[in-house]
Amino acid sequence: MSELAGLIRPDLQGRTPYGAPQLAVPVALNTNESSYDVPPEVVDAISAAVTAEAAHLNRYPDREFVRLRERLAAYVHRTTGCPVSAEQVWAGNGSNEVLQHVVQAFGGPGRVALGFTPSYSMHPIISEGIGTTWVDGLRGRDPGRFDVDADLAVEQVQRHDPDVVFLCSPNNPTGTSLDLSVVERVYEAAPHSVVVVDEAYAEFARPGTPSAVSLLPGRPRLVVTRTMSKAFAFAGVRLGYLAADTEFTDLMRLVRLPYHLSSVTQAIACAALDHADLMLATVEAVKQTRDELVSGCMALGLVPVPSDANFVLVGGFADERASWQALLDRGVLVRDVGIRHHLRITAGTPAENAAVLDALRVVTEGESA
Repeated sequence: MSELAGLIRPDLQGRTPYGAPQLAVPVALNTNESSYDVPPEVVDAISAAVTAEAAHLNRYPDREFVRLRERLAAYVHRTTGCPVSAEQVWAGNGSNEVLQHVVQAFGGPGRVALGFTPSYSMHPIISEGIGTTWVDGLRGRDPGRFDVDADLAVEQVQRHDPDVVFLCSPNNPTGTSLDLSVVERVYEAAPHSVVVVDEAYAEFARPGTPSAVSLLPGRPRLVVTRTMSKAFAFAGVRLGYLAADTEFTDLMRLVRLPYHLSSVTQAIACAALDHADLMLATVEAVKQTRDELVSGCMALGLVPVPSDANFVLVGGFADERASWQALLDRGVLVRDVGIRHHLRITAGTPAENAAVLDALRVVTEGESA
């Protein structure tokens, strides 16, 4: 161990940082980005918004990002049918920063965070990075199923008495959505907990899938986090947000860095929200390729998990690591998420979909040979 490595906090020694491979390949389907570029009309609007801000970059940005919060609140209301005020919205540089703000405020040394794995890998990383004890909860008693067992979730919440509980709907990496009764039961069973419902992929959910935003009234400890990275094809901007009780968002000010959202980020996000319908026009196309990916994988004898996200968790690989490498050798990059016999594949364009299914056909034929 080097001298510097020996000085880092003991609980961080030996850890490896988060990071998905960024490789130059013909078909990159490993990080759930949108494969569709930002529409030219929105590019023009963004350029105009940035130009308007450029002369005033000598000044700090609006610390309260009021205009952005108003637009985010209007968007959430319109897309969920649930009234949300600007005062109920908080935003940050990607939903990871928003989640970090939550854990900074309600986690920390001597406190506990609980999640139900497999789920989003950043939940424990963020929690432990702030000194919070992480508890890996079980989604169900059957390891072959990925739905959250409500009775088991309640049992674990009561046993561990966490300060923060993470739920994910649609869940990453399984793509499965939660029944809102699970959220309600966990909330009721955890009277001392902040309950976070991570809805990063909510716009891709199948019809009839409700949002936990509808549960916010009367539940001051409930928070719903979202992002513009996925459905808005805005991963490069880094803009995430949450909706919660107004007292909750007010407490976020205690842990945010000064002027944490730049003037440029605010302007770009507002321009995109002003063109939300155009930005979201590709969502239905992605949902179609996702469903076609499920059907195509089933036809190959694989076992895809029904998905409400922009990706599919595919099971049935004899050796997932070898299959991952075989796909990469054919120019297709997918994600090994650490679940035996499974790989996660982002739904891309129709051409990318065809390429990954062609590569999977060769790989599965090789496994069965």
